[in-house]
Amino acid sequence: MVQRPILEVHAAAAVLLALAACSGGGGSTSTPSPTPTTTPTPVPVVTTGDIVRLSKQASFGPTLTLTTHIATVGTTAWVDEQLAATGSTYADLTTRAVAKNYCTLMAAAIQPVCNRDYTSSFPIAYEFYAHAATGTDQLRQRVAFALSQIIVTSDLEVHSTAGTATINQLFLDNAFGNYRTLLRAVTLNPYMGAYLNLADSAKAAPNENYARELMQLFSTGVDQLNADGSVKTDGTGAPLTNYTAADVHDIARALTGWTYARLPGAAANDGNALDYSAPMVTIAANYDTGVKTFLGTTVAAGATQTASLDAVVDAVFNNASTAPYVSKFLIQQLVMSNPSPAYIARISGVFANDGAGVRGNLRAVIRAILLDADARGDAKTGLSDGKLKEPVLYMMSLARLMAVATDGYAFATRDAGMAQAPFRAPSVFNFYPPDYPLPLGGGLLSPATKLMTASTILARHNFAYDWTFTTPGEWAVQATITGATGTTPNWTEWEAITDVNALADRIDLLMLNKTMTATQRTALLAAVNAVTNADPAMQARKRAQTALYIVASSPLFQVDR
Repeated sequence: MVQRPILEVHAAAAVLLALAACSGGGGSTSTPSPTPTTTPTPVPVVTTGDIVRLSKQASFGPTLTLTTHIATVGTTAWVDEQLAATGSTYADLTTRAVAKNYCTLMAAAIQPVCNRDYTSSFPIAYEFYAHAATGTDQLRQRVAFALSQIIVTSDLEVHSTAGTATINQLFLDNAFGNYRTLLRAVTLNPYMGAYLNLADSAKAAPNENYARELMQLFSTGVDQLNADGSVKTDGTGAPLTNYTAADVHDIARALTGWTYARLPGAAANDGNALDYSAPMVTIAANYDTGVKTFLGTTVAAGATQTASLDAVVDAVFNNASTAPYVSKFLIQQLVMSNPSPAYIARISGVFANDGAGVRGNLRAVIRAILLDADARGDAKTGLSDGKLKEPVLYMMSLARLMAVATDGYAFATRDAGMAQAPFRAPSVFNFYPPDYPLPLGGGLLSPATKLMTASTILARHNFAYDWTFTTPGEWAVQATITGATGTTPNWTEWEAITDVNALADRIDLLMLNKTMTATQRTALLAAVNAVTNADPAMQARKRAQTALYIVASSPLFQVDR
């Protein structure tokens, strides 16, 4: 653990105690709000606190520039701006498709760098963090990141930079597209094909892995759901399931006969030249042409591979449970861990029909999630409100407050220590399950809490300290990364705040949604007033750094409400 200067430790400890004692976090004894009716209520008038709340839901963290812009154009207009915004891309990395032995043919001294650049997810992670820090298409990135956590692949199993980039480009491209389009593209994606064994699945022994996860995790979920996300039950109260082993088997049969495209110039059977950047192609000899029946759908004998593929995608996409299953997951990712049944039902209704008769319109779904009455208004402090910042959001929120310019490398040196390295999930079940219970929470869910251990909590605190008070080594330009720029904070905005009360106001606004109590403010002011320097700008910077560290380490900042 990093050794803290005595003054800073004592000041931080005093404020952390105040923040923990007075916050509306897990220790609150307030009663959860009653479940609202399914009739949408009017969206509250936008307030400053609501603007910050929106920026936490729809970006990687509030900044003064962002919140000022939202206040200027209005909540609805800003959401619509974001739904039209583009810019982030992994296209440059999708070109890194190479033969399996590409790096082994290099000199031994450069093989580690070659493996990092061509057979790992690290280059994608660097770009992901760089986009998240400064990209203008913040909402697209947030939704793409959410989609990558419901439709999961992992570099821990399949090692291809081009493959990781290609499937994550699908999430960026389809973040505001149609969910059916995304499901079909993912099914034919070679990286997914390798990860869940759909590639080269043959009629003699159909692999059922992808078929099962397509339903269990990517679309319908295990249990039949009502529109409000509640589980349908039989006469005994037992859950009704969405599919059977026979459904899994026949979907697997319907998806036989797909294989990898090969790198240019390679033979169609060259197992060393798999192209993870191009959709899979058919291999007719491996396709099961017999009758298949699944989820109430029958594919006739002799149907083409494409017809079977489309029948599978249509069956899971149109399943009644898919709308509430996907809608609840996206609400949990963007707004709150415990959405009310009425909130889920409203969004599920938009998924089922966007108002123009279109099902699965993610643009309409995301817009409805963010503009819903349950999402808008000032910070909510009921027991069931808000959600814990997952590690990526924790890091990016602080970094954006520091106005960092970055190539992304520095974040990738910290994320695994907090148990969330993007694109390297431990399994297809993601870093955490969406139904993870809050310990001693009386039935409340807190998915990201699964990642909170003594080690990862300490890693968060050390990150906050190192990035505010020191110049950590990971900020340096890495000579082995082409185009590296390193990471540099910009303290200009903070150095301009020479009045401690104005500093507290800025911290309260951007970090706490204007929920700081009088006790917390008194403690924070005491801590920053203890920091002095002969240079006014440097004093302002050091006071801001102190305030940022203290509040970033507090429970109130780490729960977005």
